[in-house]
Amino acid sequence: MPPPLEPSTATTADGDGGGNGGNGGNGGNGGNGGGLPTDVAPVALSVDLVLLTVRREQLHVLLVRRGIEPYRDRWALPGGFVRPGEDLAEAAVRELAEETGLRHPPAHLEQLATYGAPDRDPRGRVVTVAFLALAPQSRTPIAGTDAAASRWAPVATAGDGPGLAFDHAAILADGLERARAKIEYSAVATAFCEPEFTVAELRRIYELVWSARLDPRNFHRKVTGTAGFLVPTGRFTTRDGGRPAELYRRGDARVLHPAMLRPVPRLP
Repeated sequence: MPPPLEPSTATTADGDGGGNGGNGGNGGNGGNGGGLPTDVAPVALSVDLVLLTVRREQLHVLLVRRGIEPYRDRWALPGGFVRPGEDLAEAAVRELAEETGLRHPPAHLEQLATYGAPDRDPRGRVVTVAFLALAPQSRTPIAGTDAAASRWAPVATAGDGPGLAFDHAAILADGLERARAKIEYSAVATAFCEPEFTVAELRRIYELVWSARLDPRNFHRKVTGTAGFLVPTGRFTTRDGGRPAELYRRGDARVLHPAMLRPVPRLP
């Protein structure tokens, strides 16, 4: 959640603009000895995170309440400006720790998309790189830096009321769709689980992310029959209720073959 823009946080345009301006050395675009052009408006670079987890049988997203303008007191995705020389993923993990107190990196972190509409931030031109992060049930966040509060919010109601700050509703929607699509063809759904989990617990993750009910027997057959998806530990648990259930851990497969296809919604 970026603070007000300051000269020290502004960056120039990316390398594409520098290359275009320096090709012919004409006008002000290429007159700085091969460096960045001098007539390009400064652009600030930030990161934002869509951090998803499962809590109390619902898919949740981490939100922070802004303590400063613009959008004071509005809920937003955690994030902030990238420091000079800082890797984007490192900036995302740092901002997560500073704004929420969650200091352990998520089980899964990947770049989601870049958002750069000229009017997305009323303070000036800010381009943000959004990340999708997945984690097992995490502890309660503690607000820090410029966040007035932080909380886990059910994704179904995260945008209620005045809505999320900036364009964060669109970023959240993109993050949800990425997660729903990615668990079809990769083993990333296990990032929501503890190191050891049952097939029923994994099935519930799929159901909550997809908002769909899955047949337990078919699901068990698919996940245990997909090479490299799950590895049996030889241990059992009764925490799901009923008979002892076998515990598994994530295998080394990155791409699932065959894929775990989403159920097709039925027409009314």
